[in-house]
Amino acid sequence: MKKFIWLIIPIVALATAGMYLYYTYGRNPRTEEVINWFRDPSSRPELMMAINSKCNDAPFIFPTNGLIGFIWDDSFRPGHRHSGLDIFGGTEVGTTPIVAAYSGYLTRQADWISTVIIRVPEDPLEPSRQIWVYYTHMADASGNSFVSAEFPQGTSEVYVEAGTLLGYQGNYSGDPLNPVGIHLHVSIVEDDGFGNFKNELEIENTYDPTPYFGMPLNANENPDSIPVCGN
Repeated sequence: MKKFIWLIIPIVALATAGMYLYYTYGRNPRTEEVINWFRDPSSRPELMMAINSKCNDAPFIFPTNGLIGFIWDDSFRPGHRHSGLDIFGGTEVGTTPIVAAYSGYLTRQADWISTVIIRVPEDPLEPSRQIWVYYTHMADASGNSFVSAEFPQGTSEVYVEAGTLLGYQGNYSGDPLNPVGIHLHVSIVEDDGFGNFKNELEIENTYDPTPYFGMPLNANENPDSIPVCGN
């Protein structure tokens, strides 16, 4: 009996933690909309953004087709602050194209399987500073890259115009047994003052993308709705 009780205790603890996480994080209206959309991506065409589209007078074009599922400073797991946008195409891996949202100089480091970053020497919102635009998850779960062949690993400082094909949406996470959903993650990264990009994983090193895309992309100001141009 005692052995049985000791087996039950961790199961109950895990179930309790799962219920806590669901009711704390899973009931966010935006998260629920994303989950519902995943079940049938064709069900909400009004939530889909189009590649190369531009929202009002915002400087960036939209880099892919899809639904903006998670935005800047979203917290969809404990202790996590999301440093960019996750855009879900609702298609298979390697089929939804990704383009440069703004012109600049592209780098793909030698060990980058699914990622490129573009240096923008003059921030269109504040020309006195340099910014970097980071694009990732362009590979399948096993690490087969969908980055355009124009940008092999080791590419450095190649000029690209806004709208240039960078690759295709994938689900690469670095762990074949734990792929992410098929999407593009894009973020706007600070320069370190010496011509290098900061660590994109830390939200303090990134900028709120709202004014760059002209949509409500800050979770502190838009806690519950799927962003689209005009809302």
